[in-house]
This record gives sequence, C-alpha cells and structure tokens, in this order.
Amino acid sequence: MLKIKLQIAEKILCGVHAINPEATLTAAEIADMLEYPPDTTMGDLAFPCFKLSKALRRSPVQIAATIAEGLSGSPIAQAEAVNGYLNIKIDNEYLGEVILPEILNKKENYGAPTLGEGKTVVLDYSSPNVAKPFHIGHLGTTVIGHALKRLHEFAGYKCVGINYLGDWGTQFGKLIVAYKLWGNKEQIEEGGIDKLVELYVRINNTIKGDEEQGIPARPDLADEARAEFRKMEIGDEENIALWKWFVEISLAEYEKTYKQLGIEFDSYKGESFYTDKMPAQVEKLRELGLMKIDDGASIVDLEEYGMPPCLILKRDGSTLYPTRDIAAAVYRKNEYNFDKAIYVTSNQQILHFKQWFKVVELMGYEWHDQLVHIPYGTVSLNGAKLATRTGNVVLLKDLFALAIEKVKGIMEEKNPDLKGRDDVAEAVGVGAIVFYYLTNNRIKDINFNLEDALSFDGNTGPYVQYTYARTCSVLEKVEKSFGGKIVITADEEAALLKTLCQYEEKVLTAIRDYEPSVITRFILDVAVAFNKFYHECSILNAEDKNVRGTRILLTEATKHVLGSAFSLICLKKTERI
Repeated sequence: MLKIKLQIAEKILCGVHAINPEATLTAAEIADMLEYPPDTTMGDLAFPCFKLSKALRRSPVQIAATIAEGLSGSPIAQAEAVNGYLNIKIDNEYLGEVILPEILNKKENYGAPTLGEGKTVVLDYSSPNVAKPFHIGHLGTTVIGHALKRLHEFAGYKCVGINYLGDWGTQFGKLIVAYKLWGNKEQIEEGGIDKLVELYVRINNTIKGDEEQGIPARPDLADEARAEFRKMEIGDEENIALWKWFVEISLAEYEKTYKQLGIEFDSYKGESFYTDKMPAQVEKLRELGLMKIDDGASIVDLEEYGMPPCLILKRDGSTLYPTRDIAAAVYRKNEYNFDKAIYVTSNQQILHFKQWFKVVELMGYEWHDQLVHIPYGTVSLNGAKLATRTGNVVLLKDLFALAIEKVKGIMEEKNPDLKGRDDVAEAVGVGAIVFYYLTNNRIKDINFNLEDALSFDGNTGPYVQYTYARTCSVLEKVEKSFGGKIVITADEEAALLKTLCQYEEKVLTAIRDYEPSVITRFILDVAVAFNKFYHECSILNAEDKNVRGTRILLTEATKHVLGSAFSLICLKKTERI
C-alpha cells in the first residue's frame, strides 16, 4: 500500500501544483496524509484537503473538487470529492497485475522494508532471574522482545539478542543459606529449578516468620545471606561453585521454554559478567565530578532534571542496578557498535531507565540517545499480583501444558488421524497463549484469564493458525501451475489483496511504535479477509480457468504473507490442524 499511496500522492501533487505552482509540498508528505476511511463504501483511501487550505488559500471543498477532476489513471479506479475529502478507490486490475505478482515473486520476503540495512540493533529482553522459574509475568518481555528482534531483522537490521540474566545479587546468598540448611544435591538434581524455588520461598518465609501460625521471624538468616553473597563477591570457591550450579540448572529449564517459543539468543551475558567492568564507570563519574555522597551512599543528583538521585554505590561500596546497566551499555557499544540498544522491561522500571539514561548522557557518551526503553504493562492472574518469593505464580510451562492438552482434546474429537499431533498441539497450544498476549497493546496491564487465553473461538491464535492450514490444504490439491491471465472478478478477491498489500506499512508502524500488536491485528485482518474470500468464492471448482487460477494464486499469496507475519510474533506455521 505504501507504493500505491506514493503513486496516488504524485497525482494529487500535480493537482496541487495546478492550483498553486509554488506550493512546496512533496509527494512523500502527501502520501503521509492519506487515510483509511472508516467505511470501505467511502473508498479505499481518503485525502483530507483541509490540510492544504492554508498553503493553497482555498476551502477544502474547492480543493477537493479541483484535484478530483484530474485524478485518474492506474492505480486509481475512481476519485470523488466529498465534503472536502478526496475519496479514492484502487483499481482492481492494478491489484491483480502489479500487487499479486509482487507477493508471489517475493514470497515471505514480501513487505520487508530496507530501513535497517547497514545498521545494528542490540535487544535486551527476557532476562529472568536465575533460580526462579518462568511464570506468566515473564511472558511480556520474552515475546515482545523477540517480536521486536524479528521485526528489526525483517527490516534489514543486524540484530543481537541478549539475555541479560539476573545471575548476581543477594538472592544467591539467600539460596546458599537455604541450600546449606535444608537442601541436598540429589534433591536438586532430580527436582531442578522447582526445588530451587522451594528453597527460595522457604528462606523468605522463614526470615519474615508468620505471626498467625506462631512462627517467629529469623532476621539473622538475612544477615547470613548477605554474608554468603559477600563471600561470592570475593571469590569463595564453595559459594562460586554452588552459584554456577544454580545457573546451569536454571538455564537448562529456561531453554525448554525458549525452544517451545522458537527463541534463540546471541548472548547470555548476565549481571555477573559486568562485575569487573563497573569500577571504570564509577571512576569516570568521580573524575567528572558527577558523583556526590549522600548519607554514606554515592549518587548522581538528578534534581535539575526532575528525577530522584540515581544511586551508584551503597554505603558499603557495593554496586547497584544503575551501575551495572551503565557498564553493560558501554561494553555493548564497544562490542557491537549499535545504532539502537533496546531494553524491554515492565513499566515499573520506567524511572530506573530514565535515570541511568540521563547519567550516561551526563557522562558525555554521545550515543546516549540510541538507548531505548520499551515498557510493557504488568500481568496479574485474576487480579492477583505475581511474586516468586511467596510462591504466588503460574508457571509458563504449566500454562503451556494446559493449552497443549486442550488442543489435543479438540484434535482427538475432530481430527484423530492427524499425523504429528504432538507437534501440532504444541504449536497451537503455545501459539494460543502468545497470540492472546500480543493481541493487547504492550503498555496495557493484563489480567490474565486462562479461559479467555485458551479459547479457540473468535480472534485467537488457533483461528489464524487454522486459516494458514486452510491455505495449505487448498494448495495441496492443485495439480499444476497456473499459466493464464490474472483476473479480479469479486469484491472479496480485491478486499483480500488490499489487506495483503498493507503488510510493509504495518511492519514499519510496528517498528516505529515498538508495538507487535500491530502485526497481530494485521494477521487477524488477513485471516478475516481470506476466510470471507474462501466462503464466498469458489476456488478449485471455479468454472473459468482464469478465475480459478487467480484464486489459487490469491491463496498462495495469503499463505506467504501469513507465514511471514507469523514468524514476526513467535507463532509457528501449521500446515495441518
């Protein structure tokens, strides 16, 4: 549609120059002003002429009427002036002769922009805390982050996906204390991360106690935990060995989830990797005179910028999250020379990122404006906030397993002889959860309702995956290639092509707004348009060979675009359901 918009804009520009030869507008500026009417009966595109009133010194009604008179020729079928708007209908012949062949030629590369060529993007996402399980609260950063990676790759960027593991901090002191008190090697090796979580929950509950049950608090264990972590920081062999073991167990569990989602990372450098890289940044802050002592802690005062102070060092000299993030950003700039560094975390960290981004700027790093924080809303379960330390979580693996079992039940009823049922059930079950999440605008808080997420009716993942499978089913029955003339004879055919050709525009919007839900909604639009076409237009049984051939090609084009869009949002292609 971007190509169509630009061609129409050039024709409108001719009309503008006919009214005022000195007008300085460009075709690209006019193309940006073109809109999609709320009702397709008004046309496929609309141009609001009131935006030209000042430059042309005429009323919108006059401008629309004048330009409409000379607005004709491919790709325009009809142009009508209505109340200061130009309502434009796209030519079906153009859709068939230009757009459809382009999709068929480029296949799943159709719609790929080129704005990222020669540029590098580093994306920091997922990043779970080691020894804690994946729960639905981690779903956002993981699937939003990977969708943004795939979108940027599709647009030509070189992308580096970084899993910035939370593999350092006092929580490991707690875990070491808990393991020494209550754990053993055999239990941990058998139970994996679930056993580590049990220990972590137990130590936290023991530290705070329970007055109602008469269990006294044990604050001394918190002191022990800090001491054990301090031993880690100075390289105690026993504690370092335990820590590495906890990390290894956790990564093995995380990889199972990433495999289900089809996600791979380029780097697993966690917080621990930057331990020896922070002192240089702290020293630079001192040399620049940016650091102040406040009640024993070292801070950067950001009052001038309307923010609380950014804490760099605690009273005891230990580092904090901003210190690590600054050191990590400097390392990544030196290592990858990024054009953008994207951080995908919950909106609860907005202030944190604003603070250390500002500190990076004050430190004189010219690339400070290449740092981008992408926040997303929190997830609750039926209104209850999730917290690993209390055990109030819904694990992703359990959620995925529940979805997969439901799909298997439906398949047993409707298609018991389907080959590869386990793989299909996993693709559809996991896809149902991912699609449910990514249908929402990323900044919205989500009250995760399991019934809604696993519904197989309406605008869901299973619905669009079934649509993809339907295109495959049609194409499997085609015996030979089509060599006739492409003819668009039905409104449903034209509507489908008009939807497909919006793909590049949607990709650019999703990248601009860092919003994967733009692609999810586009997939739904394609699925709706194809299914209407499928039900209203006979494909394989159309009597006219050109009509039949065209509809087969439309089905193939839909398969390519859906398959491409699926890959942008962690949704697997399903040739059979």
